[in-house]
Amino acid sequence: MSRFLSSLLVALSLIFAQSSWAADRKPLTVLISVDGFRADYLQRGITPNLARLAKEGVRAERMQPAFPSLTFPNHYTLVTGQRPDRNGIVDNVMRDPARPGQTFRLSARDIIGDRFWWDQATPIWVTAEQAGIRTATMFWPGSEVDIQGVRPRDWKVFDQSLPPEARTDQVLAWLGRPVDERPAFVTLYFDDVDTAGHNYGPDSPQVNKAIVRIDAQIGRLADTLHKRGLTANMVVVADHGMASIGPERVDYLDDWAAAESFETQTLGAMAGIIPKPGREAEVLKGLTAPHPHASCWAKADIPARLHYGTNPRIPPIICLAQTGWLLETHTAVARRAVSAGGSHGFDPASAEMGAMFVATGPAFRKGVTLPSFENVDVYPLLALLIGVKPLAGEGTLRDLEPALKPHHDLGRAVP
Repeated sequence: MSRFLSSLLVALSLIFAQSSWAADRKPLTVLISVDGFRADYLQRGITPNLARLAKEGVRAERMQPAFPSLTFPNHYTLVTGQRPDRNGIVDNVMRDPARPGQTFRLSARDIIGDRFWWDQATPIWVTAEQAGIRTATMFWPGSEVDIQGVRPRDWKVFDQSLPPEARTDQVLAWLGRPVDERPAFVTLYFDDVDTAGHNYGPDSPQVNKAIVRIDAQIGRLADTLHKRGLTANMVVVADHGMASIGPERVDYLDDWAAAESFETQTLGAMAGIIPKPGREAEVLKGLTAPHPHASCWAKADIPARLHYGTNPRIPPIICLAQTGWLLETHTAVARRAVSAGGSHGFDPASAEMGAMFVATGPAFRKGVTLPSFENVDVYPLLALLIGVKPLAGEGTLRDLEPALKPHHDLGRAVP
């Protein structure tokens, strides 16, 4: 072998080794959602791991969810930078005039797995995969679907029975792969705190127990990555908060309009109402009259601050209960008991709906507390951390800028 060829091979091997080392050292991005984790749960003194991450990085006083403050709409807002009215996931339960006879809901697995419902927006993992960046999702609404024809490289079908320890194990397994097989962006979703909040209320010992359990898993994930020498920017969020409810705080829509004059698409903190043909004016008059614990609007008259009302999937009339109250019908309650415990879906501006935001890693300053900001801003943050150009959306980095280190330290431009 000639001296020139030998030198060339040595040089190429050094370049390959340096590029592999650089790829191995590039910070991972880990997005964790703790469903229903109200912002002020962090003040209960039972989350040592989240407290440590916040001390080493950033937390927000509260993160305001989008309207409606429900699980599917807000998880999609977080990863698309579009509020529900624009991202198309306008409720946990919805219909579309283009798909008569279908109702989108968690129990309808074949329907929610159809990209038709999700294609109005593009989640961050799709943009990352299109840019050649490997992604993995340990549960996230929409992650099982071929949105824009793309899925995460690794994903799991949602299984609520899978314990949080096993979910964390799966993420650690993905992140334990060789660098060329390791995802650079990972999501991890926990629903225990939300479930306990619904069943027992936000001030219950069961909620505290769930908080402690999930805090332990977040700590285990962070500590294991550190022991492996993997650097990560971790962003821990919630989709919404939780408010106490009870059967003594219920308003009945069929006390305001005749039961046979309308049907309900959803009930609870927010109600979607569809008047029967020919009864539109009657139903609208009865529902939009002043009520002490709720407000109702024709779709076109929903207050501008809620950024809601143009999508064809939104019913003709929307009613919003005062925080802590529920909207029901006598007909519905005759079939099932009124919920007690906790709920969400209320006005996003209410204190009880405020969501957690904690972030730590090389991209973030240390010990910063941000004032309240809207969750639509998380998407451009994720794009910055992952290193992709964000699609045009409704969020900005303006409110998060004080928490970020100078952008030249990240080696990337601000989106």
